[in-house]
Amino acid sequence: MHRFLDGKRFETKPALGSQQSAVDVMSKIDKDAVFYEESGGGVTFSGGEPLMQIEALKQLLELCTKKGYHTAIDTSGHAEPAALKQIIELASLWLFDLKVMDDAKHVEYTGVSNELALKNLELLALTRKEIIIRFPLIPGITDEENNLAEIAKFMLKFGLKRIDILPYHSIAKEKYRRMGKAFLLESMKEPDERRINEIMNYFVDKGFSVGK
Repeated sequence: MHRFLDGKRFETKPALGSQQSAVDVMSKIDKDAVFYEESGGGVTFSGGEPLMQIEALKQLLELCTKKGYHTAIDTSGHAEPAALKQIIELASLWLFDLKVMDDAKHVEYTGVSNELALKNLELLALTRKEIIIRFPLIPGITDEENNLAEIAKFMLKFGLKRIDILPYHSIAKEKYRRMGKAFLLESMKEPDERRINEIMNYFVDKGFSVGK
C-alpha cells in the first residue's frame, strides 16, 4: 500500500515522514512487478482516505495503468463525486466500506453523514466496475439486524455481489496509548467465530459471495 502526503509529493514511510515524487514511488512499485505477474496481484491505494488527495491518486493510477498493473482503491467513499469521477476508469477494483446504513447512527459513530459514501457507491455500481463491499463487524454497532438487512437491500438494488466481513479487533488500542489518546472502544470485545459465521451465513443466504 502507498500513502499520499499531498497532490505532488508522496509518503511511503509514514513513521519517518519521507517524501517522494510520483516517479520515485513508481520506481519502488516497479521493483515488485515480477510478483504482480506471478500472483495476479497489483497495487492497492489505501490510507487514510486516498480520494481526499485526488490529484496524487490520479497521477499514480495513470502511471500504473501505462505499466499494465492491476490497481485497487480501498476507500470509505467519503469524498466529492467529482473527485471519484476523475479516476473511475483508472482503477481495476474498488474495495468500498459499508459500515452503518442509518445516517444518524453513521454520524454518531463516525462523525460524518453517509450521504456522500452511498452516493459514490451508487455511482460506481452504475458503471459496472468491480466492487467488493467491506463490512467491519463491530458487535452491537454494525451487526444489528436492521443494519444487516439494509446493507443487503442496497447491494441487491445495485447488483453488488461480493462482501468481505472484517471482524473488529483491538490492535488499535496500543496505537492510541502511544499517542496519548483515549481509546473509545476500550470495553469492546472482539466477535467470536460463532458470531462471525452467523454474519457470513446471513449474507450467503441472501445470495452474496462472502469472504473475510
